[in-house]
Amino acid sequence: MWSASKHESSATVNHSRTTMKTQTPELRIGSIALAGKALAAPMAGVSDRPYRRIARAYGAALAVSEMVSSKPSLRNTALSRRRIDHQDEPGPISVQLLGADPIEMAEAARFNVDRGADIIDINMGCPSKKVCNRMVGSALLRDETLVGQILESVVRAVEVPVTLKLRTGWDPEHRNGIQIARIAEASGIQALAIHGRTRQCKFKGAVEYDTIRRIKARTRIPVIANGDIDTPAKAKAVMDYTGADGVMIGRAAQGQPWLFQRISDYLNTGDDPGDPPPASKHDTLLQHLAELYSLYGGTLGARIARKHVSWYTALMDNGRSLRRGFNLIEEPDDQIEFISRNLSGP
Repeated sequence: MWSASKHESSATVNHSRTTMKTQTPELRIGSIALAGKALAAPMAGVSDRPYRRIARAYGAALAVSEMVSSKPSLRNTALSRRRIDHQDEPGPISVQLLGADPIEMAEAARFNVDRGADIIDINMGCPSKKVCNRMVGSALLRDETLVGQILESVVRAVEVPVTLKLRTGWDPEHRNGIQIARIAEASGIQALAIHGRTRQCKFKGAVEYDTIRRIKARTRIPVIANGDIDTPAKAKAVMDYTGADGVMIGRAAQGQPWLFQRISDYLNTGDDPGDPPPASKHDTLLQHLAELYSLYGGTLGARIARKHVSWYTALMDNGRSLRRGFNLIEEPDDQIEFISRNLSGP
């Protein structure tokens, strides 16, 4: 059975509930005005076209693509083609680029703008060992000169807004997020999305909301706070404390894309509408599965569906047994039948 809602999580900032009606200024990225302040984070292996479309349908003001390599030799691989597939995706379209060569990054930006990107995002936040060993992602934070060269090259290459996703530094002894933010602003970057941890911390330990607050105080471009924001009340508390212009939601929205709408409504009105009814959750999951099969094909789509079903069922009392049963199923039609039979009730 579907659970009524996600449990409220503990937080290091005060997130007392309020019902005060508020109207916050719109969030603009360059010339683009977003219809909300809750954004869907780019996540490799997660934020593909099906995920982005569902996140947008549930109120995400922007859904950034999975990171796309800037290497020309990888541009026509099946993986890259899927990652830049924006068919029937509502705008604005934001494509995240991964790379360390200023010229290649500029060329990749032009390539993606020509194919419909409204915003180019640059990845200097990914903490994975595989990425950092190639001196890309958050590894770039160790070379401020190269950071400036990359940002300036991409900004000059395209007429659309360019944004930057970053962390607070390489490790706790080298927190240079403020310096990187200043370099970004001077280079023409139009917004910053900051995960409040260093690369070394990955996703462990307390989020550095103090660092995000200091970066916001020292820059004039929009700052979007990211890291452990998992409830509407937490989103508002983080924005109030840091002064951030928006919030970016990653892992917390896996299996509950309706979190974007809950946060958006709460930020606008002070009221949390709660989760949708079980029937809507059921329909959303079926839609998500159908779009996965469409994008990846039946065999690969059925395999990828398993992790999404594990997130959708994470808080169910019988979630573990449901996941075991679902993971044994190889065919899309059989997966759909299993979900319809086991998850259609309240």
